[in-house]
Amino acid sequence: MDHFEKLDLYQNAINELRPFGAELIEQVRSFYRVGLTWTSNALEGNSLTESETKVLIEDGLTVGGKPLRDILEAIGHAKAYEYMFTLIRSKEINERDILYLHKLFYQNIDVDFAGKYRNIPVFISGSNYPVSKVENIQSEIESLCKWIRTERDRYHPVEFAAILHKRFVFIHPFKDGNGRVARLLMNTALIQDGYLPALIPPILRTEYISLLEKVHIDGELFIRFIAEREIESQKDFLRFLHIPLPEM
Repeated sequence: MDHFEKLDLYQNAINELRPFGAELIEQVRSFYRVGLTWTSNALEGNSLTESETKVLIEDGLTVGGKPLRDILEAIGHAKAYEYMFTLIRSKEINERDILYLHKLFYQNIDVDFAGKYRNIPVFISGSNYPVSKVENIQSEIESLCKWIRTERDRYHPVEFAAILHKRFVFIHPFKDGNGRVARLLMNTALIQDGYLPALIPPILRTEYISLLEKVHIDGELFIRFIAEREIESQKDFLRFLHIPLPEM
């Protein structure tokens, strides 16, 4: 059984439980608000633990001795996450959404660059491949949005989400925060298609970065990696509801 067959098997089991009650929806949403905020920031070196992130974004209590930027990143990411969920009933992701997700995440860190494309060249540390030139960013984002609009239905939803992540990272349109926006966009696509958010824990950081580098040559391994992360979310959800996992 390949990874798409596994995804479909678990997704069918989840779909049989729909419609979800309002209380369950809120529990799931709150769980992933903490989980996605913590994991996505931790991948980029943020020092907050999962429990510290939870206390900060749910109770508004800051953690002593932590860098201010780490705190602002968690607060900003949680706001961007909430906006992501306003897009759940749509199957569209447009340039305005991309810019606004970045603005929400970055506005308390560097207001001059929040929600604005970079005007300086950047490179991905450790990568042998260049990202888009400044003068090409606008046209390449427009091309990406057109691809989302016209080609989405050609792919399995999880495959589409993984490719969207990859394509956005290759453009790298912002001064900072590109990885976090890429993961928000990926998860926006997933929840729009009825899937759970896919989390990439910091323990998998090295594998994640390595596969993003390899995707320039062969994208299949990265798609499989994202599929595995989605399967883990599906399994966790079914276990949370004490639903037996489907037999393979």
